Amino acid sequence: MFKHILIPTDGSELSQKAVRAGVELAKIHGASVTGIHVIPDYHLMIAYEGAFDPVTEERIEQEAKARAETYLEFVKKTAGEAGVPCASVCETSDHPYDAILKTAQEKRCDLIVMTSHGRKGLAAVLLGSETRKVLTHTTIPVLVVR
Repeated sequence: MFKHILIPTDGSELSQKAVRAGVELAKIHGASVTGIHVIPDYHLMIAYEGAFDPVTEERIEQEAKARAETYLEFVKKTAGEAGVPCASVCETSDHPYDAILKTAQEKRCDLIVMTSHGRKGLAAVLLGSETRKVLTHTTIPVLVVR
């Protein structure tokens, strides 16, 4: 039924649970997976704060890329252990949901498996929910792992 599953990850325990579920589903269906991590656009945040320092910006970007590689390595390792073909993508965007949806379209994914942190009330309003935004803007089926 599914041929290519996109699995966004933020490195959290909940996200790792979604990775395991997505890989298991891919194994059952004989599908491949693509792990994605979206790095916030720190350049925009630093410029907004009015304190542009190229050294600081470069250090922040290097640290973010190192974290992303760690998160994506978990996806690759989990898929490898299950014998599931896996690719990974690291994007930079100030709108993670948009990068997730663009990648899903570009890679012709037919399912997105992701987690929801389950924020409620004011926290949900202030922090938003990338999962909710993906659900709102996609035509691709989404499996939300809780």
